[in-house]
Amino acid sequence: MSDIKTIDALDARGKRVLVRVDFNVPVKDGAVTDDTRIRAALPTIQKLADDGARVILMSHLGRPSGTGFEEAFTLRPAALRLAELLGKPVAFAADTVGEDAQAKAAALRDGDVLLLENLRFDKREKKNDPGFCEELAALGEAYVNDAFGTAHRAHASTAGVAALLPAYAGYLMEREVGTLSGMLEQPKRPFVAILGGSKVSDKIKVIDALIDKCDTLIIGGGMCFTFLLAQGLSVGTSLKEDEWVERAGEMLAKARERGVELLLPTDVVCADRFAEDAATKEVPVDAIPADMMGLDIGAGTAARYADAIGKAATVFWNGPMGVFEMDAFAAGTKAVAEAVADNEAADTIIGGGDSVAAVNKFGLADKMTFISTGGGASMELVQGEALPGVEALR
Repeated sequence: MSDIKTIDALDARGKRVLVRVDFNVPVKDGAVTDDTRIRAALPTIQKLADDGARVILMSHLGRPSGTGFEEAFTLRPAALRLAELLGKPVAFAADTVGEDAQAKAAALRDGDVLLLENLRFDKREKKNDPGFCEELAALGEAYVNDAFGTAHRAHASTAGVAALLPAYAGYLMEREVGTLSGMLEQPKRPFVAILGGSKVSDKIKVIDALIDKCDTLIIGGGMCFTFLLAQGLSVGTSLKEDEWVERAGEMLAKARERGVELLLPTDVVCADRFAEDAATKEVPVDAIPADMMGLDIGAGTAARYADAIGKAATVFWNGPMGVFEMDAFAAGTKAVAEAVADNEAADTIIGGGDSVAAVNKFGLADKMTFISTGGGASMELVQGEALPGVEALR
């Protein structure tokens, strides 16, 4: 981040500052049910407001059609929650670049905060449309990107506007990129990476990149079964990707060549169907019944994984060990989460996505060194991809 200016370099007093935040938060019955992402943006918003900026926030929420207002995706609940957290009023524009947004932006006084309506109500946002970029830029005099969770998207609000206004990184963006880059470039060793989730195809580039960086790679979740197939085992009706078996085998060989310990499950919890009340049993991985599916790692595997995690000086975790949303298959993910939390001497980094949901579910978030707000963005950074939202600030 050394070649990117942060908001500490911005003389914000009296300026309209357009800030891209990530308020893509869950909403139920008109109220925000998890305000983690809003809280993550508070240091940047507070700093700008305290410096006398006229703060104009913009974000997307969900996946609206892009043809105009949709009640289910309005950002108004986020504005209400932000006002509670800031302890002061937050103005809300009923549109993104239209008459209401323009009028409310013009009416701001030093230290005021305004949130625009959902960017994705306009289909031009995702297309990085030049006209839309210009309309957004016209609202502000400086641009700040604090939305790491969308930094892997080349949209109008994350990339296009940055070319039209003096551009800066917010504190969250600075910390996210700095922490993840530092982990990859100079990790304290041993460096243990934990990858879960359902599909090898979603994580193959990340696996490839981490084998080059880590000392131990732990694999769990549905994607472990494709690796077990590569070892010649039968996996019953478990989730598998036959077209990725050969590639999984190549990853196993690469890990051996690099001297990286790649840990796979030795036992799994199987079920006769994908349901909370399914009949279950724990079996060794070479004895998975033909009519059952693996939905969690077994107790022996969880203990092995916890032992490896306990010896680490750096831990990076992305993806659950099983279907942790169902209590019957949550034990493996919980054991890994507890092992990461218990290693207080290590730098423990949670790479966004379901891993964040897991540490929150088990009440362990405050035991982690760093929790990334961006699942997709953190994965692309780890696998060495340039992030459009970061590159636009350079």
